Amino acid sequence: MIVLMFVFLAASFTFFFMGLIPKDPETVSVFGDKVKERKGSVFSTILGPLAPFNKVFLGLFKLEDSLNHKIYLARWRITPAELLVGKELLCVVLVLVLFLFNLKNWWLVLGGGLGFFFPDLLLNSRVKKRKFTIVRILPETIDLLGLCVGAGLDFMAAVRWVVDKVEMNPMIEELTYVLKEINVGKPRVEALRAMSKRINIPDVTSFVRILIQADRMGTPVEETFKILSEDTRMRRFHRGERQAMKAPLKMLIPLIFCILPVIFIIVAGPILIRFIKQGVFEGVNLQ
Repeated sequence: MIVLMFVFLAASFTFFFMGLIPKDPETVSVFGDKVKERKGSVFSTILGPLAPFNKVFLGLFKLEDSLNHKIYLARWRITPAELLVGKELLCVVLVLVLFLFNLKNWWLVLGGGLGFFFPDLLLNSRVKKRKFTIVRILPETIDLLGLCVGAGLDFMAAVRWVVDKVEMNPMIEELTYVLKEINVGKPRVEALRAMSKRINIPDVTSFVRILIQADRMGTPVEETFKILSEDTRMRRFHRGERQAMKAPLKMLIPLIFCILPVIFIIVAGPILIRFIKQGVFEGVNLQ
């Protein structure tokens, strides 16, 4: 029975997480839309009927928009209500497994909390990783756009060339969606603002704001791209400096609680054992 529960637990986690990752960016819903473009996964098909019961909870605590935003950034094929259903099922499965091992009281509470909040930790980690990737590749993307504009292309033609020629990455995915919105009749300024709202990164927000300002003021876009690229690289350099300054403080915790105790055991352990067995002053010549 225990083996079957372990198999069921492993299958539940695998089924949950493998059903989230989309095969292509077009299968993902867009923040603020009604999930019209999302193709349902197996996970969504099975747990979809249970999702309406959680929409009341999401609406009561006003969590649907924030979760939908995170799900979009993580590129998961799931709705906020379906995510909540999956969290509840994982919570129940972990509690049942711990109960079969005769672990009760706080262990059940700990297991239920782990099953319920672990998908949130995974979701936040994936969102953070995607935002980090966008910030890292943004200067190179701006440089490519500037080179295309300098070669004689207008802004939209430069974006199309970059989207067609550059290997797919999170920033290119966002530019691809901007092109789709413009092709269906959405103004360029509104499409760029929507991209800034979806990503919600200061560097991208600055990029969009300067582009809109250059479009209104008639400033040459090529010069704007050069300034943007330099500013973005400078901010990335300062961000790296801040992380490097925090490194010594972060190293103190593993140094004090992990490394130093091991060194003390290795160096002083044999001496203490010998003192305990033979005595402190045994074998010492006092004359």
